[in-house]
Amino acid sequence: MHKLTASFVLAYHGCDAGVAEDLLQNKAFKPSTNSYDWLGSGIYFWEANPLRALEFAIETARREPGKVRKPAVIGAVLDLGYCLDLTTSRGLKTVKSAFDSLSVLYKAAKEPMPENQPERFKHPLDCAVINYLHEIQKTAQSEQPFDSVKGIFIERPILYPGSAFCEKNHIQIAIRNPDCIKGVFRVPQNHIDIEG
Repeated sequence: MHKLTASFVLAYHGCDAGVAEDLLQNKAFKPSTNSYDWLGSGIYFWEANPLRALEFAIETARREPGKVRKPAVIGAVLDLGYCLDLTTSRGLKTVKSAFDSLSVLYKAAKEPMPENQPERFKHPLDCAVINYLHEIQKTAQSEQPFDSVKGIFIERPILYPGSAFCEKNHIQIAIRNPDCIKGVFRVPQNHIDIEG
Protein backbone atom coordinates (compact mmCIF):
# COMPACT_ATOMS: atom_id res chain seq x y z
CA MET A 1 0.00 0.00 0.00
CA HIS A 2 2.93 2.26 -0.44
CA LYS A 3 6.10 3.13 -2.22
CA LEU A 4 8.10 3.21 1.02
CA THR A 5 10.34 0.26 0.17
CA ALA A 6 13.46 0.43 -1.96
CA SER A 7 12.74 1.11 -5.61
CA PHE A 8 14.24 -2.12 -6.93
CA VAL A 9 14.33 -5.59 -5.43
CA LEU A 10 16.32 -8.62 -6.52
CA ALA A 11 14.05 -11.63 -6.51
CA TYR A 12 14.11 -15.18 -7.78
CA HIS A 13 11.65 -17.44 -9.61
CA GLY A 14 11.83 -21.23 -9.30
CA CYS A 15 10.68 -23.12 -12.39
CA ASP A 16 11.55 -25.73 -14.99
CA ALA A 17 14.82 -25.20 -16.89
CA GLY A 18 12.93 -24.89 -20.20
CA VAL A 19 10.72 -22.18 -18.73
CA ALA A 20 13.80 -20.42 -17.34
CA GLU A 21 15.42 -20.35 -20.80
CA ASP A 22 12.21 -18.97 -22.33
CA LEU A 23 12.07 -16.22 -19.69
CA LEU A 24 15.72 -15.36 -20.31
CA GLN A 25 14.74 -14.90 -23.98
CA ASN A 26 12.15 -12.30 -22.88
CA LYS A 27 9.11 -14.54 -23.17
CA ALA A 28 6.31 -13.53 -20.82
CA PHE A 29 5.90 -14.91 -17.32
CA LYS A 30 2.72 -16.91 -16.76
CA PRO A 31 0.87 -15.74 -13.63
CA SER A 32 -0.24 -18.35 -11.14
CA THR A 33 -4.00 -18.44 -10.67
CA ASN A 34 -4.34 -21.39 -8.30
CA SER A 35 -7.22 -21.07 -5.87
CA TYR A 36 -4.77 -21.73 -3.03
CA ASP A 37 -1.96 -19.23 -3.79
CA TRP A 38 -1.41 -17.49 -0.48
CA LEU A 39 -0.75 -14.02 -1.94
CA GLY A 40 -3.51 -14.33 -4.53
CA SER A 41 -3.03 -14.45 -8.29
CA GLY A 42 0.29 -13.26 -9.64
CA ILE A 43 3.84 -14.12 -10.69
CA TYR A 44 5.65 -15.48 -7.64
CA PHE A 45 9.19 -14.60 -6.58
CA TRP A 46 11.39 -15.11 -3.52
CA GLU A 47 13.02 -11.88 -2.38
CA ALA A 48 16.83 -12.10 -2.06
CA ASN A 49 16.65 -15.91 -1.82
CA PRO A 50 17.73 -17.79 -4.97
CA LEU A 51 18.34 -21.00 -3.03
CA ARG A 52 14.76 -21.12 -1.67
CA ALA A 53 13.44 -20.53 -5.20
CA LEU A 54 15.51 -23.48 -6.44
CA GLU A 55 14.35 -25.62 -3.50
CA PHE A 56 10.75 -24.80 -4.47
CA ALA A 57 11.41 -25.96 -8.04
CA ILE A 58 12.96 -29.19 -6.69
CA GLU A 59 9.97 -29.76 -4.37
CA THR A 60 7.57 -29.13 -7.27
CA ALA A 61 9.46 -31.64 -9.44
CA ARG A 62 8.95 -34.26 -6.72
CA ARG A 63 5.24 -33.45 -6.28
CA GLU A 64 4.40 -32.80 -9.93
CA PRO A 65 7.07 -34.34 -12.22
CA GLY A 66 5.21 -33.23 -15.35
CA LYS A 67 5.27 -29.58 -14.28
CA VAL A 68 9.00 -29.33 -13.48
CA ARG A 69 11.32 -31.85 -15.13
CA LYS A 70 14.63 -30.09 -14.48
CA PRO A 71 14.51 -27.62 -11.57
CA ALA A 72 15.99 -24.18 -12.24
CA VAL A 73 15.92 -20.63 -10.94
CA ILE A 74 16.20 -17.25 -12.63
CA GLY A 75 16.74 -13.85 -11.10
CA ALA A 76 14.69 -10.73 -11.72
CA VAL A 77 14.90 -7.04 -10.99
CA LEU A 78 11.52 -5.93 -9.69
CA ASP A 79 9.99 -2.54 -9.02
CA LEU A 80 7.21 -3.34 -6.56
CA GLY A 81 5.25 -0.26 -7.60
CA TYR A 82 2.11 0.23 -5.53
CA CYS A 83 2.64 -2.66 -3.14
CA LEU A 84 0.24 -4.36 -0.76
CA ASP A 85 2.99 -4.98 1.78
CA LEU A 86 1.97 -7.55 4.38
CA THR A 87 5.14 -6.86 6.34
CA THR A 88 3.57 -3.55 7.42
CA SER A 89 0.77 -2.72 9.84
CA ARG A 90 -1.17 -0.80 7.18
CA GLY A 91 -1.04 -3.68 4.70
CA LEU A 92 -2.20 -6.18 7.33
CA LYS A 93 -5.09 -3.92 8.42
CA THR A 94 -6.19 -3.56 4.79
CA VAL A 95 -6.29 -7.33 4.31
CA LYS A 96 -8.15 -7.81 7.61
CA SER A 97 -10.76 -5.32 6.43
CA ALA A 98 -11.13 -7.24 3.15
CA PHE A 99 -11.58 -10.46 5.15
CA ASP A 100 -14.31 -8.83 7.24
CA SER A 101 -16.17 -7.70 4.10
CA LEU A 102 -15.78 -11.05 2.37
CA SER A 103 -17.00 -12.98 5.41
CA VAL A 104 -20.20 -10.86 5.40
CA LEU A 105 -20.78 -11.89 1.77
CA TYR A 106 -20.21 -15.57 2.53
CA LYS A 107 -22.52 -15.37 5.54
CA ALA A 108 -25.25 -13.70 3.47
CA ALA A 109 -24.89 -16.43 0.85
CA LYS A 110 -24.96 -19.07 3.62
CA GLU A 111 -21.74 -20.52 2.26
CA PRO A 112 -18.73 -21.63 4.31
CA MET A 113 -15.55 -19.56 3.97
CA PRO A 114 -12.63 -21.34 2.31
CA GLU A 115 -10.15 -22.84 4.78
CA ASN A 116 -6.37 -22.82 4.64
CA GLN A 117 -4.50 -26.11 4.67
CA PRO A 118 -1.03 -24.98 5.80
CA GLU A 119 0.27 -28.53 6.19
CA ARG A 120 -0.33 -28.96 2.44
CA PHE A 121 0.89 -25.42 1.58
CA LYS A 122 -2.57 -24.55 0.29
CA HIS A 123 -4.14 -21.26 1.34
CA PRO A 124 -7.60 -20.94 -0.27
CA LEU A 125 -8.81 -18.54 2.43
CA ASP A 126 -5.85 -16.17 2.06
CA CYS A 127 -6.11 -16.39 -1.73
CA ALA A 128 -9.83 -15.56 -1.67
CA VAL A 129 -9.30 -12.59 0.66
CA ILE A 130 -6.40 -11.11 -1.33
CA ASN A 131 -8.14 -11.62 -4.68
CA TYR A 132 -11.30 -10.06 -3.22
CA LEU A 133 -9.25 -7.06 -2.12
CA HIS A 134 -7.92 -6.73 -5.68
CA GLU A 135 -11.51 -6.74 -6.95
CA ILE A 136 -12.41 -4.01 -4.46
CA GLN A 137 -9.47 -1.93 -5.68
CA LYS A 138 -10.42 -2.49 -9.31
CA THR A 139 -14.07 -1.49 -8.89
CA ALA A 140 -13.47 1.51 -6.59
CA GLN A 141 -12.62 4.33 -8.96
CA SER A 142 -10.86 6.22 -6.18
CA GLU A 143 -8.47 3.32 -5.46
CA GLN A 144 -5.28 2.49 -7.31
CA PRO A 145 -4.86 -1.21 -8.17
CA PHE A 146 -1.97 -3.00 -6.50
CA ASP A 147 1.03 -3.80 -8.66
CA SER A 148 2.40 -6.36 -6.21
CA VAL A 149 1.82 -8.17 -2.93
CA LYS A 150 4.62 -8.94 -0.48
CA GLY A 151 4.50 -11.18 2.59
CA ILE A 152 6.58 -13.15 5.07
CA PHE A 153 6.03 -16.89 4.88
CA ILE A 154 6.93 -18.86 8.01
CA GLU A 155 7.70 -22.35 6.77
CA ARG A 156 8.53 -25.27 9.05
CA PRO A 157 10.37 -27.30 10.26
CA ILE A 158 11.77 -25.22 13.09
CA LEU A 159 15.45 -24.33 12.78
CA TYR A 160 16.46 -25.83 16.15
CA PRO A 161 14.60 -26.98 19.28
CA GLY A 162 12.73 -24.11 20.94
CA SER A 163 13.48 -21.73 18.04
CA ALA A 164 11.11 -19.06 16.75
CA PHE A 165 12.86 -19.43 13.36
CA CYS A 166 11.95 -22.02 10.77
CA GLU A 167 14.22 -23.61 8.16
CA LYS A 168 12.39 -22.31 5.11
CA ASN A 169 11.21 -18.82 6.18
CA HIS A 170 11.20 -16.42 3.27
CA ILE A 171 9.75 -13.24 1.86
CA GLN A 172 7.58 -13.88 -1.13
CA ILE A 173 6.32 -11.45 -3.74
CA ALA A 174 3.42 -11.86 -6.14
CA ILE A 175 3.70 -9.49 -9.09
CA ARG A 176 0.30 -8.55 -10.52
CA ASN A 177 1.52 -5.93 -12.98
CA PRO A 178 4.08 -7.53 -15.35
CA ASP A 179 5.53 -4.08 -16.08
CA CYS A 180 7.08 -4.30 -12.59
CA ILE A 181 9.50 -6.95 -13.91
CA LYS A 182 12.31 -4.76 -15.20
CA GLY A 183 14.65 -7.54 -16.31
CA VAL A 184 15.70 -11.13 -15.76
CA PHE A 185 19.12 -12.70 -15.37
CA ARG A 186 20.87 -16.03 -15.09
CA VAL A 187 21.76 -16.81 -11.47
CA PRO A 188 25.45 -17.61 -10.85
CA GLN A 189 25.90 -21.24 -9.81
CA ASN A 190 27.63 -20.31 -6.54
CA HIS A 191 24.45 -18.45 -5.46
CA ILE A 192 22.41 -21.63 -5.64
CA ASP A 193 24.84 -24.34 -4.53
CA ILE A 194 22.82 -26.28 -1.97
CA GLU A 195 25.93 -27.27 -0.01
CA GLY A 196 27.26 -23.68 0.04
